[in-house]
Amino acid sequence: MLSTLLLRHRLTAAASSQTRSPLRVLVAASMSSSASSSAPHGGRKPNRLAAEHSPYLLQHAHNPVDWYPWGEEAFQKARALDVPIFLSIGYSTCHWCHVMEVESFENEEVAKLLNDWFVSIKVVFVLKLDHHTLFRFILHVDREERPDVDKVYMTYVSALHGGGGWPLSVFLSPNLKPLMGGTYFPPDDKYGRPGFKTVLRKVKEAWETKRDALEQTGNLVIEQLRDALSAKASSQDLPNDLAVVSLDQCVEKLVSSYDPKFGGFGSAPKFPRPVEDSIMLYKFRKHMEAGKESEAQNIKKMVTHTLDCMARGGVHDHVGGGFHRYSVDECWHVPHFEKMLYDQGQIVNVYLDTFLITGDEYYSTVARDILDYLRRDMIGKEGEIFSAEDADSAEYEGAPRKKEGSFYVWTSKEIEDTLGENTELFKNHYYVKSSGNCDLSPMSDPHNEFNGKNVLIERKPASLMASKFGKSLDEYSQILGACRQKLFDIRSKRPKPHLDDKVIVSWNGLAISAFARASQILKSEPTGARFNFPVTGCSPVEYLEVAEKAANFIKLNLYDASSKRLHHSYRNGPSKAPGFLDDYAFLINGLLDLYEFGGKIEWLLWAIQLQDELFLDKQGGGYFNTPGEDPSVLLRIKEDYDGAEPSGNSVAAINLIRLSSIFDAAKSTGYKHNVEHLLAVFETRLRQLSIALPLMCCAADMLSVASRKQVVLVGQKGSAEFQDMVAATFSSYDPNRTVIQIDLRNTDEMEFWDSTNANIAQMARSSPVGKKAVAHVCQDFKCSPPVTSPEALHQLLNKTVAAASSAA
Repeated sequence: MLSTLLLRHRLTAAASSQTRSPLRVLVAASMSSSASSSAPHGGRKPNRLAAEHSPYLLQHAHNPVDWYPWGEEAFQKARALDVPIFLSIGYSTCHWCHVMEVESFENEEVAKLLNDWFVSIKVVFVLKLDHHTLFRFILHVDREERPDVDKVYMTYVSALHGGGGWPLSVFLSPNLKPLMGGTYFPPDDKYGRPGFKTVLRKVKEAWETKRDALEQTGNLVIEQLRDALSAKASSQDLPNDLAVVSLDQCVEKLVSSYDPKFGGFGSAPKFPRPVEDSIMLYKFRKHMEAGKESEAQNIKKMVTHTLDCMARGGVHDHVGGGFHRYSVDECWHVPHFEKMLYDQGQIVNVYLDTFLITGDEYYSTVARDILDYLRRDMIGKEGEIFSAEDADSAEYEGAPRKKEGSFYVWTSKEIEDTLGENTELFKNHYYVKSSGNCDLSPMSDPHNEFNGKNVLIERKPASLMASKFGKSLDEYSQILGACRQKLFDIRSKRPKPHLDDKVIVSWNGLAISAFARASQILKSEPTGARFNFPVTGCSPVEYLEVAEKAANFIKLNLYDASSKRLHHSYRNGPSKAPGFLDDYAFLINGLLDLYEFGGKIEWLLWAIQLQDELFLDKQGGGYFNTPGEDPSVLLRIKEDYDGAEPSGNSVAAINLIRLSSIFDAAKSTGYKHNVEHLLAVFETRLRQLSIALPLMCCAADMLSVASRKQVVLVGQKGSAEFQDMVAATFSSYDPNRTVIQIDLRNTDEMEFWDSTNANIAQMARSSPVGKKAVAHVCQDFKCSPPVTSPEALHQLLNKTVAAASSAA
């Protein structure tokens, strides 16, 4: 995203001046949504992709297209034959990738043209080719397995056309420079837009008649992208007003785009972008500390209303738990049905933070709902957490085609046949109708694909509906839970969506954070709280076990202790791709949470090992997204956009700030210097387009805090008294707090603190004798007297906000 808006005009001008209109082919988006085939592959012999591990590439292993995976074999053949490359990028749960496969890549005529004329590469994002294929080399790339390759060519397409997406279709020269690109192409010309066969003919013609101009444009584009996307700081000194200006501007932009009716920021389609809620909650805390309670409450209402509408909407899987990718309408009703791990982890943390702020167990229950879905459906035998579930599945066993949402939608009759006496209560609660309920917005189902089908949605809170049926909220909720259990059992017999069981380090890092934080935050739930299906109501400690198992899996299977390097992903073994910035940054964040909330020093030690300078631009500041060791990846990009996933630079900045509060002055200063240099790289963006960088805005403000709050807990970690103190520490929302847990009996642990921060080691040793748990709270360069009870600690940690609130 980094300079995409500025690049678009420059690249468009460059392209149009040298290649003219035949190659200015944009995305064509209209077609039937009946998606990928579930039929067998007709006895076709497997192609090269059959030897790959990626679920996405394996889905194309029996295409008649002569696919190559991304690699030197394909590059050499393209150079030897002197022909262009067709690069197709997608991922295994991508709906439109499936569509293009059926229409084009499974088409024998298209495959023959591709195989006779050109070279094709697939990189775990599937693109579909139709009746005429242009390139001798056809490369297929899994976007989730090779995000570095995807980022280069997605940036090109986005800059040239003002937008991108998957499947991503790009035509390259034999030296891998882009010639043109787009996303989904229908097989034939439609609605005044060129079909894939037309595109192929135009590119072939241009390559034969205008090759020099095409290659000059490709070289120019890469150079301009390289200049724009590897920004360097002109100065390492940050202006004093940067934190305040960027934070306030971002919040103001979000407030101005807030939807007061349905919640969320912006219009349809609505994505649950958790970093938006995170910065709003961060600003809530800032307002409370400043005594601006009215402003704080206004922000809180926006976030809680948004989270309420999301949880009640169809974007939330009421029967099985977890959240779908996004809603196609403004009311969070009809979703794009795939489920992504990176969404689940981030959304959990937002609901946990909101629970801490409001004390309303509704939000903690939604967090549990997501975590229990992950535990049930998305975790492997060794604790690894899988990547995604597809949107598409067969409507019945043996169906010739898959359809989006068929696993999740219901007819009224199916519900009536299953629920018996509770049918009317359930149908009223979830807006179920015999004609189907996808009618709340013109955008919900514009092509009548869900005619007669229902996507469950709660249009009114359960408390109001309980009154309508003359029942207590508890009894009403139990009935709904029992109904959901019955429907879940019925749904489990349907053909399931494809599970992408690839293990991605970065996404596991986000989930590890959520499970670790839940293990303590949920201890603040009211005693005797009752839960209903699909929430299990397990002890919060069980979530810590999930986080530790996932971290152990990565350490054992995706980490080389000798080189201190990560692999990016795992499926039947580690991937060939190295770990990228997001893998390191997100995992470090998860490990820091695992240490702060769980207390085992091993996780802190590993986080420190991973926080090296592999991606750091020592001269220019900030972090590149790749190690820069693969010559086939043409660009090293410094990403800053906090989108569906936060940027690696934003997370890295916060990691450094957290680590700086653990180490003594010398090491702490080095970490802070790297943060300052990083923020200086993105200063212009923070000032001019802060809405794109909400998490980095938070990082800038965190850095400006004179002294981060430290809570040092000393005692016997396994004792109930110590665990009660840990729970009290995390019973309130405070993003500017570092928690250190020390057990004086652990010799290795004390050696670490003696060598890392002698002041903390001395504080631990000076704790009152004979106590199983003691808490020291330090901020603003001073420490309060130690406390030995959870009640006293809770009061001490909240006195600043409480005092500001009462003063207001």
